This record gives sequence, structure tokens and C-alpha cells, in this order.
Amino acid sequence: MTTFWFIVIAFLWTGYFVLEGFDFGVGALLPVLSRGPAERRQVLGTIGPVWDGNEVWLISAIGAMFAAFPAWYSGLMSEFYLAMVLIVAGLIVRGVGLEWRGKVRSGREVALCDAGIVTGSVLVAFLWGAIFGNLLFGTGLATMLGGALSLSLSVLHGAVFVALKTDGAVRARARLAALLASVGTLPVAVAGLSALPSGVDSAPLWGVAGAAMAALAAGVALVWRRREGWAFAATASAIALATASLFGALYPAPLPGLTVAEMASAPYTLTVLTWIGLVALPGVIAYQSWTYWVFRKRLTRV
Repeated sequence: MTTFWFIVIAFLWTGYFVLEGFDFGVGALLPVLSRGPAERRQVLGTIGPVWDGNEVWLISAIGAMFAAFPAWYSGLMSEFYLAMVLIVAGLIVRGVGLEWRGKVRSGREVALCDAGIVTGSVLVAFLWGAIFGNLLFGTGLATMLGGALSLSLSVLHGAVFVALKTDGAVRARARLAALLASVGTLPVAVAGLSALPSGVDSAPLWGVAGAAMAALAAGVALVWRRREGWAFAATASAIALATASLFGALYPAPLPGLTVAEMASAPYTLTVLTWIGLVALPGVIAYQSWTYWVFRKRLTRV
């Protein structure tokens, strides 16, 4: 049961990084992709209907950690207390910017909202990678490498998403931004791959990480060929596979000296959680799938 819930938590974090990844990328690229108020609305309109729903995955992941592995939750939150505070602040600033932007009137207030969106997106995307990089390798260099990889993947993923969801000049800029972002993302991803543990037991882990690299390279090639839909699927797969390799490397000791069995809640608690998850998780997935289907069309300049 403990292994099952570790896999569930890994799945929830994967969903969060894939879905919020392009949200962060879009926010970070806002001043790069847009020229004027109409294009800024077009860019932000790509994530407007979905960004808050994507954050449900973070709430679910943190909540599942708290319930299934309370020692993991408390250790993570205490060890990275300052980073977590900054993440919460970044999410609040970003959320306020996204919600208030359509309600304010003066140019100064709109500019402040845009600055909050950009700052919050960049900060949170970097810090999540830094936290998990440090958790996996425990060094300052790995911390920076993890942050750089998370941010660069988000920027690439977000640029591909904007190219998929828009037309006209914004689409052209987003495609160019994706190609330029890949120049930095691919080397950082190779460096992250080389930092994974080696050995006979880590062969499956290296296989998953290699598949992530292949998906990332395929995404860049598909952007070049103007196949944005397939490119987005490829970058999403790259993030999902990279997250899977991360959690594979963390198992069975997500925190130094503590295994999942030692950190887990009582068997009865895990059983109750399993029944709750069997009811709630399919509902969340179905609702979000319906949301993306409703808002599937490209956005024109308005």
C-alpha cells in the first residue's frame, strides 16, 4: 500500500508539472510574445480558463503527501521552508495578477498585474526544480541545475502551447520562442540526465530519462515542422517522463535516511485514502478533460 501511494503522489506531481508547466511558461513569456494590449490578452487568454484548475493538482499532491506520508510532508516543508514561503508568495502574486488584470482600468495597474504574472511564474517554476534537485542530489550545483531545468522546460512547454492556441503574429513569435528556448533547454536537460545515479539497478531509471530526452528532441523537431499539436504532446511527455525519473530516483527513500515505509501513515488510513482517491481522482481528470475540450479552439487577436 505504501508503494501504491508513492506512485499516486508521483502521478499527482506529474500532472501538476505538465499542466502548470505551460502556465508558468506562458506567464514568463508574456512580455516576449505580445506587442500591445490586444496581444497580451490573446496570450493570457490561452491559460485563462484552465490555470486555476491546473493548480488543483498541486493541492491534491500536497494533500496526499500530508495524509499518506506525514513525515515526508513535514520534512519537505521544514527543510525547504523559505523556498516554500516564496512559492506560496509567487503563486499568490501570480494569481492576483491573472484575476485582477481584467478588472483594473489604469495602465499602471495593468502593468503591475503583468509584472506579478511574470515574476510569479518565473519564481515558482525555478523554485520547484531547485527543491527537487536539492532533494535528489543535496548539493548547491544540483539545486541550481534543477531550477534551471524546470524553468527552461516550462518556457519551452509554454511557448509550444501558445503556438498551438493562437494564430497570427503571436503564433509566429511563440514558435520562434520555442526554438530559441530549446537552445538552452536541451543542454540543461543533458546535464540533468548525466547527474542521475548510475549502476545496474538504475538501468530502468536511465531508460525513462533517455525517453524524456527523446521526447524533448522530438518536440523541438515538430515545432520546426509547424506541427504544434504533436509538439505539445511531445513536450508534455518529456516533462512527464522526467518527473517519473525523478521520483524513480527518490524511491524508496524520498528523504535522507527515511524510507516510504517508515514515513507512511497507518494501514487503515491508507485504506480510507484509497477509497477516497478512487472516487475523487477520476472526477478531477474527467472535469479537466472536459474543460480543455470546451476551450480547444485557437484564439484570435481581440
